[in-house]
Amino acid sequence: MQPHSPASPLLSLPGAVPAEGRDEGVAAHYGDLFREQRALAGGTGFVDLSHRGVVTVSGDDRLSWLHLLLTQHVSDLPAGQATEALILSAHGHVEHAMYLVDDGETVWMHVEPGTQGDLIAYLESMKFFYRVETADRTEDFAVVHLPAGSIADVPKGVAVRETPHGRDLFLPRGELEAYAGAHGPAAGILAYEALRVEAHRPRLGFETDHRTIPHELGWIGSAVHLQKGCYRGQETVARVQNLGKPPRRLVFLHLDGSDVLLPGPGTPVRLAADGEEGRQLGFVTTSARHHELGPIALALVKRNVPVDAELLAGNTAAAQEVVVEP
Repeated sequence: MQPHSPASPLLSLPGAVPAEGRDEGVAAHYGDLFREQRALAGGTGFVDLSHRGVVTVSGDDRLSWLHLLLTQHVSDLPAGQATEALILSAHGHVEHAMYLVDDGETVWMHVEPGTQGDLIAYLESMKFFYRVETADRTEDFAVVHLPAGSIADVPKGVAVRETPHGRDLFLPRGELEAYAGAHGPAAGILAYEALRVEAHRPRLGFETDHRTIPHELGWIGSAVHLQKGCYRGQETVARVQNLGKPPRRLVFLHLDGSDVLLPGPGTPVRLAADGEEGRQLGFVTTSARHHELGPIALALVKRNVPVDAELLAGNTAAAQEVVVEP
């Protein structure tokens, strides 16, 4: 994994507190986490995602070529239509997650911070005779997220991914500060993550580990097209879909609000009836404080955990909500 992109200039905004870990380089919050969440939920403000990697693929064969490599059906992707896709290992495990759009000449995609180098290396190894060019544009472009319902304008010529969750802009990095000044208030990555958890949307490196398959996280449909083949790992996808069941499933947890600390990633999940010494049945992947729901989390648990079972995340009581059917 390559280093993160340069620290965002928006860390100089009043109240900005830098994020840590995988989201290093942007603000965790700007002084009021819940106010920032409420603004995003109401369709105002923006989120600085300039730490994410930006990759482009251009050339006449870009869509037909990507169609052979990705889990998503993109050979006839209309210009301006957003989609998401995965790259799997030969055994069907998730290696990359891409959020992309084609502007009619170029496919723009954003990926997890620091993963763009490995992604481009793989894409370059698969070019063969196809008329395509790949490029790491992270130094030149910054991803900015506008929430659903936002009426903020988009600068002319900027590539945009529009989804039910909002719009992702591939903004020239040099324009980031000016755009922020005209389209505030800014919301930090913690507010964005809380709404992601609420929407049950998985994230590479958070909900995934070295053995994650798409079925476990609900990526079938949104990022995996079941009516296409010809991509690495497709045999595993088809076999699990048609003959078996994934070994784990993603769940949403409503956490006991009386605890001061949130259970962090990797916190063991057990049956409440078995107590803290019971057998581990899964682990927390992401936890967050939500402006309406209180403390919440996503977790991966074994498929056979009863859907109505009360759970413990560490020593915190947790009621589960089904995301992926067992």
